[in-house]
Amino acid sequence: MQLFLAHESIDSEGAAWKANFERTWPNYKQWFLGEGHALRPGYRSCVEALQAHMPELMPIYRQVCEWAGAGDLPARFLALFNPPPYMTGCTQAIWTREDPPVLVRNYDYEAHHFEGRVFHTRWLKPVIGVSDCAWGLLDGMNSDGLCASLTFGGSQTVEHGFGIPLLIRYVLETCSTVEQAVRAFERIPVHMAYNVSLLDRSGNHRTLYLTAGGGAKVMQQAVCANHQVHVEWPAYETTTKTRERQAFAKAALNNPALSREELIQCFLTPPLYVLGGNRSFGTLYTTVWEPQSQSMRMLWPGMQVANGFNPFVPLEFCVDLDAPFDPSIGWV
Repeated sequence: MQLFLAHESIDSEGAAWKANFERTWPNYKQWFLGEGHALRPGYRSCVEALQAHMPELMPIYRQVCEWAGAGDLPARFLALFNPPPYMTGCTQAIWTREDPPVLVRNYDYEAHHFEGRVFHTRWLKPVIGVSDCAWGLLDGMNSDGLCASLTFGGSQTVEHGFGIPLLIRYVLETCSTVEQAVRAFERIPVHMAYNVSLLDRSGNHRTLYLTAGGGAKVMQQAVCANHQVHVEWPAYETTTKTRERQAFAKAALNNPALSREELIQCFLTPPLYVLGGNRSFGTLYTTVWEPQSQSMRMLWPGMQVANGFNPFVPLEFCVDLDAPFDPSIGWV
């Protein structure tokens, strides 16, 4: 399956953002209303929740609502308050054995629901990240060198709170260190369980187990997949093999014979790399976030695309998600 991707900068006119929203809104609208219009909170409730928990984002929120056409339904969607369930597969690991430290992750999902955009924004801070829910982020880094990445936490429980992509956006817009990000995640409620990996320029790192409705368990571990302390959803574990993926990534990270680049290549092979992005939970991309060099890479078997803050370069390219791993191909 072919996947089209683009790296784009969002300027004050928002042309690239508007184009992406128009392209993806039909799918998002269907998802947002899938449980019925009445189950989604009204505009006033959304604004009050944002103002209470993430007031710094309000100017950006008003701007993206205007770019989206200033309608009631898009504004409610963009607030990402009490959204429908949102579940992905993912594996991520943080390398700090030697400089430079990196955060590497696989994002496993269905290609039809993937935006395929890496956005460079200059809102509260310069931020580069993989876009989701129009202005939220799946993973990213800010100009201070703080990196953040999400995985689903493996529980079906849904409570009052925000969609995790907006929280990733928030911490990268407002925080500079892991300690600051941890405090933000501890006080802002998410609507489902998620795991978040954090790394900053100093090499400080944490893994957070976020609980639906609020609360965070702060972990020193450097690897996570799609469960927390225990597997709570056995059928999901069977489908996504979260324990197998986490154990494999942990063993690779702890192997003293493996270099940083060899660890990264482990993410491009089974069981971490799941072929078949046209199916649920196929690997859509691997990212490597490098806070000290202010750079990032997107990888697939036999292919690599790099970018960063100095400078950020607009790119368009296509990826074959079903291409098998072949070490003789090398990087392009």
